[in-house]
Amino acid sequence: MGHPDLGRQELHLHLEGAIQPETLQEIDSALTLEEIARETSYSDFAGFIKSYVWVNRKLRSPGDYAIAAKRLFEYLEAQGVSYAEVTLSAGVVLWKKQDLGAVFDAVAREAGRSRIGVRWILDATRQWGAEAARPVFDFAAEHMQDGVAAIGLGGFEAEGPAHWFRDLYAQARGRGLRLTCHAGETTGPESVWDALDIGAERIGHGIRAIEDPRLLEHLRDRRIPLEVCITSNVRTGAVASLKQHPVRKLFDAGVPVILNTDDPALFECTLQSEYALAARELGFTEDELAGIAENARLFAFGAFGRPTH
Repeated sequence: MGHPDLGRQELHLHLEGAIQPETLQEIDSALTLEEIARETSYSDFAGFIKSYVWVNRKLRSPGDYAIAAKRLFEYLEAQGVSYAEVTLSAGVVLWKKQDLGAVFDAVAREAGRSRIGVRWILDATRQWGAEAARPVFDFAAEHMQDGVAAIGLGGFEAEGPAHWFRDLYAQARGRGLRLTCHAGETTGPESVWDALDIGAERIGHGIRAIEDPRLLEHLRDRRIPLEVCITSNVRTGAVASLKQHPVRKLFDAGVPVILNTDDPALFECTLQSEYALAARELGFTEDELAGIAENARLFAFGAFGRPTH
C-alpha cells in the first residue's frame, strides 16, 4: 500500500479509543501494561463498551485529554494521515460531571499545534436520551468557529432510537452543523433508515444495510457514505468473521464507502493497515482503494487545514 494518496484522511476516529497503552501510562503513572491489557480485553460489543468506559474514566482532567490529543496527532502524523475528523465523547465528559468547555479547549489547543488538519465531531450517547444530549448539541453549535464540524450519536443503538433525537438534529442542521450517526452496526438496516430519517448525512458503520436491497439503492442513488471500520466490526463481533464482512458487497452495490479505524488503540489497527487488509483479504484493487480514499476527501465535513478562530 505504497500509493501516496491512500489512507491520508480519516473521518471516523474516536479520541478516547485511540489512546495507546503508553499514553495511558503517561496520563496515570500507576497503571501497568498488564492492567491496561486486562481492562481493555473484550469479546463482544458490550465488553468493548465496558473497555471504552474504563479508558474514559482515566481521563480525569483537561490536561489528561490534552495529552491524549497531543499523542493522537503525533501518531496520525507518523502514519501519514493529513486530515482527521476526530470524535470527542462529549456526552461522556458531561456524564463524568467534567467541564466540557475546559476539556474541549484543551484538545482544540493541541489540534491547533498539530501539522495535520483536524475537525471535531461531538458525540452524544444515545441510550441516555435527548435531554442528556441537548447540552452536547448546544455546545457543538457554539464552537463551530473553533473547529467543531458535526454532531453524532454513539452508544447502544437498540437502547436509544434515532427518532428520540429528531428535533435536536433538525435544530443542529439549522445552526449549520453537519450530521452523522452510528447506525446499522449492531442492529439491522432499520436503524440506518431511522438515522437517515432524522437527517444523518453520513452513517457510522452502516454495515447491516447489506440486508436491505432498497436501502442499498437509496444509499447509492443519494450518494450517502458509510464510514466502514473493518477491524472494529470483527473485534466487537458485529460481523462473525473477516471473510463475512460486507464491505466488498457494499462497494460492489455502488454504496459510497470510506475506510476508518474507529478506535485504533482498542482495535490495534491503523488507517494504513485497514487499507492493506481490504486489499489482502477482501480483494480490493489499488484503483478501488484510491476511489475509497477519494471518498474520504469528497465526504469530509470540514475543509482541509486548520480552523479559523
